[in-house]
Amino acid sequence: MTRSAHQLPAYALFASLLAAAGLPIYIHAPKFFVDEYAVSLGALGTVLFALRLLDVVQDPLLGRLSQALRHRRGAAVAVGVALMAVSMFALFAVPPLLPPLMWFALTLTGVFSAFSFLTICFYAQGVAKAAQLPGRGHLVLARWRETGALLGVCAASVLPVMLGLVMGAPFTGFAIGFAALGLGSVLAMRGEWRGADIAGPTGIAVVLRDPIARRLLLIALFNAAPVAVTSTLFLFYVESVLRAPGWAGALLLLFFLSAAVAAPLWGKLAERFSPKPVLLSAMGLAILVFAGTLLLGAGDVAWFVLVCIASGAVLGADLTLLPAMFSARMAVVAPQAAEGFGLWSLVSKFALAFAAIMLLPTLQASGFDSGTTGNGPVAISTLIWLYAGVPCGLKLLAIGFLAATPMQKDDEE
Repeated sequence: MTRSAHQLPAYALFASLLAAAGLPIYIHAPKFFVDEYAVSLGALGTVLFALRLLDVVQDPLLGRLSQALRHRRGAAVAVGVALMAVSMFALFAVPPLLPPLMWFALTLTGVFSAFSFLTICFYAQGVAKAAQLPGRGHLVLARWRETGALLGVCAASVLPVMLGLVMGAPFTGFAIGFAALGLGSVLAMRGEWRGADIAGPTGIAVVLRDPIARRLLLIALFNAAPVAVTSTLFLFYVESVLRAPGWAGALLLLFFLSAAVAAPLWGKLAERFSPKPVLLSAMGLAILVFAGTLLLGAGDVAWFVLVCIASGAVLGADLTLLPAMFSARMAVVAPQAAEGFGLWSLVSKFALAFAAIMLLPTLQASGFDSGTTGNGPVAISTLIWLYAGVPCGLKLLAIGFLAATPMQKDDEE
């Protein structure tokens, strides 16, 4: 194993930090503010969407900032991690110092702005790192990076539920654990930032002029949307459709652990057969597996366990192969990559914004009330179709776009 390969666990650890600040926040934060501060679902959805509109302006600028600070990237990353940890603590562990909805918006702005900057720096560094690795470097790095990310999602998704069994303020414990993970991640990666050798900026226009890069960004948008939808509605689905709120933590753990276990296997398959056909196969399997969720109801926990295991396993392909394909394309058209991953970060979070602004107000309009058992058939039916039907339709669109995208040899290295 080369010296570069010895550093791959540090990439997995840092990826777990970023992942813990991504999807799990969409899983926990809306329900936390509904239950603790009686904020309406519609208002939360509007705030989440407004934050994504901020990203339209912010993320490309953060890509430029990452390039400008490339010679001091280690210090910049440390500041970003500190901001993200402090904002996370304020979100979950500090009683609102402003009206709850304003506090929700302010603290999430800090979390997501730091998250965006760190994601851009990390994936840009990954392009340089992949060039130092033997074989298909982007796929090798992706296996470590995305497996670490999935383990981070596992821990962050289930930890508040598990802590709730042993302490009265589980989200305070979560915020403290997140800060500890941030410190460990910064220390593990400190040598990597110093070793960065990344060219100066060329602008996002270079990325957007490339037809394959544009198509991959579009695929990323439609492929991230199903996960955004299911993550936003997961706790509501388990509580009100399956009537099994006590199972939420275990089901989340099963889902993301299955993805983490499967991710390296999808990476190996992609190295042997090339990423595109492997990813298309996995995306088709995802629809077949998840469509069964439309038929589940109260008490069908055992069936949903099987869905979580199978759908988590195929998710491992989505989260491993598509970022690797985009990284490989960035190595061809924009080797510095930071501005390209500013766009990547933007489309990924816009999918979450779509879920927030479209689903939460729609669910509220159907008469759905979180935390009660008295939701009527219209509300429950709406929740089922939003949770299970919408993701399958979005995944079909992603499959169509990927199938129609011509890939070059350099894009599959």
